[in-house]
Amino acid sequence: MQGLQKKIDQSTSAGIGRGDDIMALELKNITKRVDGKLHIKETSLRLEPGHFNVLLGETGAGKTSLIKLMAGLDRTASGSIIMDGTDVTALSTQQRNISLVHQFFVNYPHMTVFDNIASPLKVAGMAKSEIEGRVEEAADILQLRPMLHRRPHELSGGQQQRTALARAIAKESTAVFLDEPLANLDYKLREELRDQLPELFAGRGAVVVYATSEPEEALLLGGYTALMQDGHVTQFGPTAQIYRNPQDLVSAEVFSNPPINSAPITKHGNEMRLNANVKWSAQGAAKELADGSYIVAIRPHFVSPVKLSDQQVPLVGTVQVTELSGSESSAHFRLGDESWVSLSAGVHPYNVGEDHEFFMDPNNCFYFHPDGQLAA
Repeated sequence: MQGLQKKIDQSTSAGIGRGDDIMALELKNITKRVDGKLHIKETSLRLEPGHFNVLLGETGAGKTSLIKLMAGLDRTASGSIIMDGTDVTALSTQQRNISLVHQFFVNYPHMTVFDNIASPLKVAGMAKSEIEGRVEEAADILQLRPMLHRRPHELSGGQQQRTALARAIAKESTAVFLDEPLANLDYKLREELRDQLPELFAGRGAVVVYATSEPEEALLLGGYTALMQDGHVTQFGPTAQIYRNPQDLVSAEVFSNPPINSAPITKHGNEMRLNANVKWSAQGAAKELADGSYIVAIRPHFVSPVKLSDQQVPLVGTVQVTELSGSESSAHFRLGDESWVSLSAGVHPYNVGEDHEFFMDPNNCFYFHPDGQLAA
């Protein structure tokens, strides 16, 4: 899809200014336990300034828990956290020089917008003139200058979240944690602020960590992405690279919305066979795979309800659910024992409960071993 491909291309080059290795935030074998159970499995990451560091995973994957550990809100069970060259594992949140923006509008209701933005600067004992300068600069960046004397209840949801972001910018923290900060905004505001975020933190030298459950948001922000599932980072690296080259099936599942399609297949010679009626010739690196059993996986936008090329493989599935979203149509359909999804541009006629022909592009298939590790 053109829109998705544009996001992938953007993620290759998107950045927020040049960073300094000294300012890196490093996690060394950290874990977290809740009621004696391992909640964050052993994690080691080096997060650099100069770009967004995205934590991507479904609700409950451990994104917020990992942010709380980095911010000092929760204690690690083991391991260490190094910030700006200093071990901060035992330090409180206030001692770590960090900023945290939640998905909820966390502003002091009795304070004006000015005082909300200025609050961490006042706590730090900064001179009044410097506080005013920083607050006004942040307010100008986020178009809040006319609202500085208002209180949070007089602001829209977008303005309240802008206030929280302005507070993070004015503080000039070593690390900024954005925990799904746009989740509670309407679509238009989300798009607007999402486009502005890289510019807001450009050149500030802070390590910026952004948690989201939306793969497209990760692609748009670019930088580096840590894929998370069940308290574990499954893969970490440049966002576009991870999207194109997941190292296992779990990572491919995390970085796909709608969910990536998968099914068991067998390879014999140069033939890939999904079932008695669906087979195709191996392409590229898949030609070198030994004969045997594998899992094929393909993203929904490479499964089309219309034939686009002679290389596509025909599939027949029973339509279960259909949805029209913007300029795209999706259809969930039953293919043997598996539930698959087709996502394509335009409006397509489907009849729920009836068989429909779809077409899969084998050039965009991933192949995994039965244990989920990448085969080709």
